[in-house]
Amino acid sequence: MVNFSQLNNKDITPETLKSLGRYDFPDPISIDPEGIGIIAIGGDLAPETLISAYAQGLFPWFNEDEPIAWWCPEPRCVIVPADYTPSKSLRKQASRARWQLTLNQAFDDVIHACSLPRNDGLPEGEHTWIHDDMIQAYTELHAKGFAHSIEVWDDKGQLIGGLYGLKIGNLYFGESMFHNTSNASKLAFWGLMRLCEQSHVGLVDCQLPNEHLMSLGAVTLPRTDFLIQLDSLIAGHSVRWQNDSHKPLAVSLLENTEPWQLKLR
Repeated sequence: MVNFSQLNNKDITPETLKSLGRYDFPDPISIDPEGIGIIAIGGDLAPETLISAYAQGLFPWFNEDEPIAWWCPEPRCVIVPADYTPSKSLRKQASRARWQLTLNQAFDDVIHACSLPRNDGLPEGEHTWIHDDMIQAYTELHAKGFAHSIEVWDDKGQLIGGLYGLKIGNLYFGESMFHNTSNASKLAFWGLMRLCEQSHVGLVDCQLPNEHLMSLGAVTLPRTDFLIQLDSLIAGHSVRWQNDSHKPLAVSLLENTEPWQLKLR
């Protein structure tokens, strides 16, 4: 078994990532042939466990008073960044708004905001699974360069929306988003799509479908197809997002060919 201190870009292979944790997760297809979605119960939320699980197509989803549950749903909700098309109304708002997008400047604020109750068309009670243990776990992954946030700031410098998730190789695993101002989370999502496209991220995993995600252009993919693509995507050459956290992007520039200023290394 390897650990994070031994990882660098050239070491990130599917086999290396799967061997990070101390648990042997079962194969989703074999253990769950009927496609119920739940694959395993127990374990922990250590960074090594989480990366190992994601590299095998699993993610944790459980309420605070429940044991840790690991899921690989059938079907899988995904979106191809290159296929994303913002609505005309969102384009119009971006062109006139004096808002800015940032990367990794307020991860703690974003994940805490995502944990709060909201009423934006997302499933009732969704906030319950982002509890203190989950916040601590993903904050640790952020410190290790795997978890990332995109923030939306208004013209007064107030945080009004954002999202967070994990990037492993050329696959981004979306976790949650929030907004305090209309369309702020949609602009964060558009910013994510452009960032993924520039970074050669081939697929964004949205996990479970819901009306909000489908309205943004997400589609469902058979679980077997998702797992087949998984290894090649996480093994792809990865642009490191952590190095670019200090460069804000005006939302009015999202239409540009390459809006994000990235260090391609």
